[in-house]
Amino acid sequence: MERPNDIAAWRKGERKRLIEARMAQSPADREAFAARIIRQLEELIGDPAGLVISAYWPFRGEPDLKPLLKSLRAQGAITALPVVIAKASPLIFRGCQSGDKLERGVWNIPFPADGPDLVPDVAIAPVVGFDRSCFRLGYGGGFFDRTMASLPRMPRFFGVGCAFQEIPSIHPQPHDIAMHAVVTEAAIVRPAR
Repeated sequence: MERPNDIAAWRKGERKRLIEARMAQSPADREAFAARIIRQLEELIGDPAGLVISAYWPFRGEPDLKPLLKSLRAQGAITALPVVIAKASPLIFRGCQSGDKLERGVWNIPFPADGPDLVPDVAIAPVVGFDRSCFRLGYGGGFFDRTMASLPRMPRFFGVGCAFQEIPSIHPQPHDIAMHAVVTEAAIVRPAR
C-alpha cells in the first residue's frame, strides 16, 4: 500500500470501522474507560500548575475529558480547547474555563466564544486509531498534524482513545506527526525510540 490514493481509501475504511466500534460502546464502558484514561493522563502531565493544557470537547463517543480539565484548573493549570478557524488551516487553542460562553463550530462541536489564543504546553487529541509508533489516525482533516507543525514550539502531544483502536500501522505519510504517547484505558503507549 504505497500509493497515496490506496492509503487514503484504506484510512477512510478504517475510520468508519473504528468510529462504529467506538460508538457501539455502552455509556457505562465509556465512562469507566474515560476515568482510567484521566488517571493515566494525570500521571503523564505531572504537576499542572502554570501549564497551558489543551484537550477537546468529546464528539462521537470520544473519551470525555471535561472532568480532567476541571481538575487541572483547580491545580493551577490554564486550560484550552482547539478551535477550527478554516478548512486546511492550523487550529488555534483558546483559553476556556467553566462557565465560559461557548459557540458551535465545525461538526457542531462547542468552542470558547471568547478567551485568549494560547500555545499549549500539553496538547491532548482524540484518536480514531493509532499505532505503536504513536501515529494518529484522525478524522482526515489533518488539523492536528498541521497545527503541531506550525507551533513555535512542540508541546507534549498525547493522544487518547481505547485499546481496541490500536492498528498495526496508520501507514504514516510525510505530513503525519507522531505523538509523545497514546493513553488508553489499558495502557500508556510510548513510541519505541
